[in-house]
Amino acid sequence: MGAVGLGCMPMSWGYSASQQLGERSVRTVHAALDAGVRLLDTADMYGPFTNELLVGRALKGRREEAFVSTKCGLLVGDQHIVANGRPGYVRRACDASLRRLQTDVIDLYQLHRADPEVPVEETWGAMAELVTMGKVRSLGLCAVGARAPRRSGEGPFEGTIRQLERIQQVFPVSAVEAELSVWSRDALTELLPWCVARGVGLLAAMPLGSGYLTGTLKPGQGFEPEDLRARHPRFTAEVMAANQPVVAGLRRVAERRGATVAQVALAWVLRQGPHVVPVPGAKRERWAVENAGAARVVLDDRDLAEIDALPAARESWD
Repeated sequence: MGAVGLGCMPMSWGYSASQQLGERSVRTVHAALDAGVRLLDTADMYGPFTNELLVGRALKGRREEAFVSTKCGLLVGDQHIVANGRPGYVRRACDASLRRLQTDVIDLYQLHRADPEVPVEETWGAMAELVTMGKVRSLGLCAVGARAPRRSGEGPFEGTIRQLERIQQVFPVSAVEAELSVWSRDALTELLPWCVARGVGLLAAMPLGSGYLTGTLKPGQGFEPEDLRARHPRFTAEVMAANQPVVAGLRRVAERRGATVAQVALAWVLRQGPHVVPVPGAKRERWAVENAGAARVVLDDRDLAEIDALPAARESWD
């Protein structure tokens, strides 16, 4: 049986500000742990910093129950985000994350984005030193968002794979985080095979399509101004309506399985192999518990074939 993680970002950054309530978020983390979730994913840039503080508060007295993943390498400014991969900064960022998380060690420390001004080997070397010092247990690379530079005609993750090959020479990669869902399957072609061949885990980010694959969002409903989806090419009213057949197909399978649409979407991600851990975001206890229950949903060959035949997601520029 596979496992489902918990993406903590929506609790304090990136989504509807009116729904970001600290104490409710703490209860959501506790509900997830009670439901068997172990992986909690955060980053210093979420907030910035407030998400790690929230996770640290939620884990007080329960740290041993969680596998904590956080990230470094991105700085949030006014209307802009910049990468910083300088070794000195990485060391300071780790110490700051440890304080906010109220822990002595980070289970998985991810490089959020490679700094184009710093050789990635230098950044990764500084992160490896943190493992030697006992501050970090393992290292990962986040491939969500801006993709690594790639050459004309290459697949979407070939630049990322070249980065991975370079840093593997410095210190082993334990996990890669990349978008993977029913409507975003690029990682299956190149990235997942690379991970499987090397025993590297794949953390599937946005496995619920930023909420769309739960079947609870309605075309034209609108989003709060600071919500990332307000500017996302898949969340205009027209495109949300055009992508309804994807949700309808998931709903048909869900009805057969006695599950929710979200659980079927997550169960599909889990069926991509034991190296894959979906990390859906959740702001409420109900959703965290429902998502954890996806590990008990068994999809058969008919279900998988039906999901695989669903149309590709449309973007606003299609």
